[in-house]
Amino acid sequence: MVEQITDDHGIIVCHIIRAAHSPSATEFYTPKNYSQQLGIIRYAAGGVIRPHFHNKVSREVVYTQEVLVIRKGKVKVNLYNNHSYTYCASVVLYKGDVMLLASGGHGFEMLEDSEMLEVKQGPYIDAAHDKTPIDVYSDLLANPV
Repeated sequence: MVEQITDDHGIIVCHIIRAAHSPSATEFYTPKNYSQQLGIIRYAAGGVIRPHFHNKVSREVVYTQEVLVIRKGKVKVNLYNNHSYTYCASVVLYKGDVMLLASGGHGFEMLEDSEMLEVKQGPYIDAAHDKTPIDVYSDLLANPV
């Protein structure tokens, strides 16, 4: 119900929390050094999180990490090696599944009409500065749905 996919060097490419996963207590699934933290916070009825604000803290973000929540549909995610940007693995996500894209590259194929909620660091500059395209046509042909 909680999965990690690694590249051929053992580097984590993504974390997946399946919709059916329901821990008995609060759990976080990402290392503390990630610029995005992913976890499920669980409290019993009557539980309280005291009101608070977050202090201004400078953080350096080197790579954009994205969190995707599948709100509707079925999505095939093609993952690419963190070092050589070659095909690594594919995974199918369903309604309610959550994925944190931690490193490497990725592309998406909508297997059904789909809707995804995406959370990532900003500010977003533009595609030319934030993204490097991967030539995937040979990978898609070699790894059909």
